[in-house]
Amino acid sequence: MVRLVVYLVTIALIASGLAWLADRPGTLQIVWQGYDIETSVFRAVVILAATVAFLIFLWSVFRALWNSPAAIGHRLLRQRQRKGLDALSGGLIAIGAGDSTLASRYALQARKSLPHEPLTHLLRAQSAELSGDRAAARRIYEAMLASPETEQLGLRGLFLEAQREGASEAARQFAARALKANPKLGWSSTALFEQQCKQKDWAGALTTLENAKKSGHIAKPAADRKRAVLLTAQAIDAEDGAPDKALAWALEAHALAPDLVPAAVIAGRIYASRGNTAKAAKILQKTWTKSPHPDLATVYAFARVGDSTRDRLDRIRQLAALNPHSIESPIAVASTAAEARLYDEARRALEPLLADRLTQRVALLMARIEAGENGEKGRVREWLARAMNAARDPVWMADGVISDHWEPTSPVDGRLDAFHWRVPVETRDGAGREILASKIDELIAIAPVAGTSAAAGSESSHPQERAADAQSTHSEPEVVVAEPVTVTAAPQGAVGASKDEPVPRGGNGAMHPSIIAEDTSSSMPAEPTATTRIAPSAGAAISRSDSTVFIAPRAPDDPGTEPEEPELEQPVARRTYRAAN
Repeated sequence: MVRLVVYLVTIALIASGLAWLADRPGTLQIVWQGYDIETSVFRAVVILAATVAFLIFLWSVFRALWNSPAAIGHRLLRQRQRKGLDALSGGLIAIGAGDSTLASRYALQARKSLPHEPLTHLLRAQSAELSGDRAAARRIYEAMLASPETEQLGLRGLFLEAQREGASEAARQFAARALKANPKLGWSSTALFEQQCKQKDWAGALTTLENAKKSGHIAKPAADRKRAVLLTAQAIDAEDGAPDKALAWALEAHALAPDLVPAAVIAGRIYASRGNTAKAAKILQKTWTKSPHPDLATVYAFARVGDSTRDRLDRIRQLAALNPHSIESPIAVASTAAEARLYDEARRALEPLLADRLTQRVALLMARIEAGENGEKGRVREWLARAMNAARDPVWMADGVISDHWEPTSPVDGRLDAFHWRVPVETRDGAGREILASKIDELIAIAPVAGTSAAAGSESSHPQERAADAQSTHSEPEVVVAEPVTVTAAPQGAVGASKDEPVPRGGNGAMHPSIIAEDTSSSMPAEPTATTRIAPSAGAAISRSDSTVFIAPRAPDDPGTEPEEPELEQPVARRTYRAAN
C-alpha cells in the first residue's frame, strides 16, 4: 500500500513538472562545432530524460551479461542447497520413524549436496546407529572433533556410544572434555556428575556439583541435598581411618539436610565416642523429630558409656517424647524396656500398635516379651505366627533393592540419593520363607530368657550383680546367634530341620556371639525331650537340647484347609545348639 502511494505521488510530481514546463515555453540554443541547435526547453528536458533512461538500460544489459556465469552458479548452488535441506529434513524424519533404509538414502543425498554441513554429519552418524553400524558412527563422531563447530556434537555422540557399550571411564572422559570446552553445557555437567557418583568419586562429584550450581543447571535446594549425601558418603568411608574429617563432613551434611539419618548417626556416634553426649543428643534429637529411625534410637541409647539398661530406657523415653506419633517411638521404648526386663512397660508401649498398626517388628517384640516374662511357648508361637501375616516394616530400599544399611547410590543404576526408608511392596513369592527364617533367628536369640522367672525383671545396676543374677536364673548357658544358622522349612507332612537354607540375622540387625550347631539325629539324648507340634503344614523347626519348637506359617488357631495328620513321636532331624566357649 505504501509503495503504491509513493508510486502515485511520483507520477503526479512528474506530470506536474512537465505541465509546468509546458506552460512556460522558452527557447534553448546550442552552438557547438559549427552546429546550431535550437529547441524549446520542454523538448530538451524530454530528450535528456530519454537519453539517461537509454544509458541506464544499456548498463543493465551489460552488467547482466557480465554476471551471468556467477548468477547461474548461485542458482545451481541454491538448488543443491534446497535438495540437501530436503534430504536432511527427510532423513531426520526417517530416523524418528525408525526407517534405517530411507535414512541411509537421505544421508547419502545430503552428503552429496551439503558435504560440510554439521547436520549432514549428524544425519550420517544417526543413520549408521539406526542400521547397527556402531563403528561407522564412532568414526563420524571422531571426525567431528576436528572442527570447533562440530566438536561438542562429536563429544556428545561419543559419550552416548560409550554409555551404550558400558565404557564408563570413556564416557566420563568425554563428558569432562565437553564440560571443559563449554562450562555452561548442561548435559556434560549432569553426565559427568552421574559418572562420578557411579564410580564413587565423591570429591570429584562435589566439584562438579558446585560448578553446576554456579552455572544454574541445578536449583539450590536440590544441590544442597546432593551435597549432603556426598558428604555423608565421604564421612562413612573416613569414619574409621580419619574420624575428625568424618565428623566435619557429617556435621556439614547434617546442617544441609537435617532429615538425613546416616549423617546424624555418624556425627552422634563420633561425638559419643569422644564423651560429648550433649552434642550427640542434640544432633540425634533434631533428626529424630524430622525422620525417626531405629539407628537414631540405638545411637541415642548408647550415647553415654557405662549406662545401665534402665538409664538407657530413661534416655529413650525422652527421645520418644519428641515424636510421639511415629511408630518408631513406642518400638524403641519397648525394645529398651525389654532389655531392662521391664516387660509390663514394654507391653504398655506396644499396646496402641497391636490393633491397627501391627508390624513384624511389633509382633516379634511381643513374642520376646512373652518369652522373657512368662516363658509361655504357646504365646510366643502365637505372636510369631501373627508376625507371618503382619505388615512389613520400613527398610532401606532403592529401585526395588532392599539393603540392611543406607548407601549413597543405587546398586542398580548408580543414581545418587536413591535409598529411602519406606515400606516395601508386599510380595508373596519367597516372602513367607524369609519372614519365617527371621522369626526362627529371633526365637533362638530369646529362647534362654524363657527360663527366667518373672521376678528377674528387677535388674541390678551393677554389671557383676547382673551377671550373677543371670547365672542364677538361667538353667542352661545362654544361647545367642551371630552367624547364620542353616535351617529349612519342613515339607508338608514332615517335621524337623535340615542344613540347606541359611537363616539371616535377626530383624533388628544386632550382632550376637556365635553359636555351635551339630546334628544329633543319630544320637538322641537319654533324657526325655519335650516336642511341641504346631501344624502339619509347611513350616520350620528349631530343636534345642530341652525342647523342639515348630513354627507354622499361620496362626495356631487357624484350622487351614489341610487334613489333620497323626502327631509324630519324634522329629525326623534335630539340631542341638550349645553356647560357644
